Amino acid sequence: MAEHEVDALFALIRRLRDQGIAIVYVSHRMQEIFQLADRIAVLRDGSLVGVQPADTTNEAELVRLMVGRDLSTMFVRQRVATDRLVLDVKNLTTDDVHDISLQVHAGEVVGLAGLIGAGRSELALALAGDQPVHSGSATLDGTPLPSGRPGAVIRAGLGLAPEERKAQALFLQQSVRANISLVVLNRLRRSRFVRRTAERELAQHYTDRLRVRTPSIDHEVRKLSGGNQQKVVLARWLARKPKVLILDEPTRGIDVGAKAEIYQIIADLAAEGVALLVISSELTELLGLADRVVVMQQGRITGELNHDEATEESILALAMADDIISTRTPGATT
Repeated sequence: MAEHEVDALFALIRRLRDQGIAIVYVSHRMQEIFQLADRIAVLRDGSLVGVQPADTTNEAELVRLMVGRDLSTMFVRQRVATDRLVLDVKNLTTDDVHDISLQVHAGEVVGLAGLIGAGRSELALALAGDQPVHSGSATLDGTPLPSGRPGAVIRAGLGLAPEERKAQALFLQQSVRANISLVVLNRLRRSRFVRRTAERELAQHYTDRLRVRTPSIDHEVRKLSGGNQQKVVLARWLARKPKVLILDEPTRGIDVGAKAEIYQIIADLAAEGVALLVISSELTELLGLADRVVVMQQGRITGELNHDEATEESILALAMADDIISTRTPGATT
């Protein structure tokens, strides 16, 4: 919803409250909860774990109740990056990105930061074979990634969990089982037919591993929460065992408990030697997850920061680098 629409909704809710109507407002957006609520009830795994007066609690306390631990522990992981170069992008240019060069090593989490329209998702789609490459190259373990051929890119060992999971990643009317097994059907076939027992065993294994909360693996994906839908997308790629996994806004639209679980999945994948490129608009998330942060603006890379030197201020300075320069240049037009 646009900001003015949110304001109108909140004004309506407050008028109803003032008329004596009792309101239960369900949201994972902390700012909304604190704007509206008198009391805040927290659920975890189907159980009520606490009720707090809104004026005497804070976000950190709610997160502790939702996740079962303090927020500061959500990003604790060992740095396991190796020297083995897996993804090597050199001077890659498409309609939307220009002269992009970056590297991701086995076990490394590289964050990709930038403002809306910076070209991060477009770069991800180009690497995944969904956008034509005009010049430059991308190699995976030294083997060139083909342009415009997503199937060949998947077979080479690269997976993409895109920004819009419902529109770009999931078959919402299909089951959890069908969505997970989608990219490994060749492994499950005998002659022309998929071995259903093997498919069910695979789907159940990754559903259990990622703690996907679903009545069964035959449940339709559209009926799951956003966090569990995202875990189904991740389960699909874990089943494929990629060498490189690109995660575009992996925690957008999900609650803080599911976020913590996805952060742990990312840490586990890095520990297994997967090279990860994580795109996120949440700077706290990038600072907590990434070994390095690469920053983009207007389809170009404007800088790179290692874990120790990356801060919200330094990332934003690079994300707005051209704007800052243009506003400081006398007589410049914007």
